[in-house]
Amino acid sequence: MRLIRLLKGELAREAAEWVEEGLVSEAQAETICRRYGADYQAINSRAQGYAVLVGLAYLFLGLALITLLGANWEEIPRGIRMGGLVLLTLATQGIAIFRYVHGQRRAGVGLMLLGNFFYGTSIILIAQIYHLGEYMPDGVFWWALGCLPFALITRNPWLCLQANLLALIWLLLETFNGYLPVLFPLFLLSSAYVLWRGPPSTSLLLVAVISAGLWIEYGLSWLWRGDTSGLLFDMHAENLFVAAGLFLLLFAISHWLSRQPDSKPRDYAALLSIWSLRFSLLLLLVMSFARPWRGLLDYDWPHQLGLWAALLPIGSAALWLAYRARRLWSVAVLFTALLMVQLALCIDGSRDHAVVYQLLANFALLGTGIWLIVRGISNGISHYFFLGVTAVLATAFLRYVDLIGDYLGGAALFTLFAILLMLAARFWKRVRERELG
Repeated sequence: MRLIRLLKGELAREAAEWVEEGLVSEAQAETICRRYGADYQAINSRAQGYAVLVGLAYLFLGLALITLLGANWEEIPRGIRMGGLVLLTLATQGIAIFRYVHGQRRAGVGLMLLGNFFYGTSIILIAQIYHLGEYMPDGVFWWALGCLPFALITRNPWLCLQANLLALIWLLLETFNGYLPVLFPLFLLSSAYVLWRGPPSTSLLLVAVISAGLWIEYGLSWLWRGDTSGLLFDMHAENLFVAAGLFLLLFAISHWLSRQPDSKPRDYAALLSIWSLRFSLLLLLVMSFARPWRGLLDYDWPHQLGLWAALLPIGSAALWLAYRARRLWSVAVLFTALLMVQLALCIDGSRDHAVVYQLLANFALLGTGIWLIVRGISNGISHYFFLGVTAVLATAFLRYVDLIGDYLGGAALFTLFAILLMLAARFWKRVRERELG
């Protein structure tokens, strides 16, 4: 992904030079960059550096003003304090809208970010002046909600990211108090709209995906908790399988996005695919030890009905998207494996079988690493290759530290790993000779 962004940045800079030399017009340069998912205005290094400096200047100006007000806060009459806060917010947003409408969009967005910061500060200080409520998450919610219209109207990723981060803080605060924020999907839908209709933003995509996963997992944990007075995130074993299903859904979404004609969905697909693979390898690394399997085998699975009620819709959506993307076979195999492991753990309650599951996890981890290496070489995808090499080396190192069974079993496992790698290398050599010959 970093290489792709560098290439897009180079394309935008080349287009700027074409405009300076008179080879193409600025509108044609923007069209060329848009065709390949590059932002002609945003990626240009000089314009971007100017925007960052101006944005930081606005931020420090706001902090200076708030510091000045805070130093003389008690001496200012209450009415003037409230009126000044409201006037400051309205004036900043008014100037921002004026500049945005008159073509100065980058400056307008910067002022909107500053105005949203003033808006949140005003909520906190006005509540302090009039002693309005003491439940902090409500203030954060109204702050995030007030930022949302500007993000939707401009379809700017930075404004939407600001609203989403504030909503994520609101979610965490509600979690600490043991409540379920039912309006949180409103911010997720807004992020999806901006991602689809606005400029590409990998930061907003990652924050939105993480936020959606946290909300779903916490919602299920909130429904499954036994003590209604309990606070914080009460994790269950069922949440682990739901998380695996969600990443499988992301994997299917990435394949579906990769089939879209535009470059922006394909960039999103690459990002979702690589993070889904990273999660899978991390999960397999954790499950390559016997202790997690013993914990799952000792678990009573009191929420099986809720687990199936969550897994089946997630799996159905993943299979449907995989079918649309012509990748049904791979997603169906992974989803079937997930269901078989879950059923086996529910039926099998013997802790002695933990080593068997551990061995299967190690073989799955090694097989995934070999597949990534071969896929990376055959398709020229460097992060697949290095991710596969990392998986194989991490597996060998962990097994050296934590030998399965005894030393003889560890040596046998290392020997099997070596044989599998040699077979994979031999297979790859034959494929390359067949392609060249």
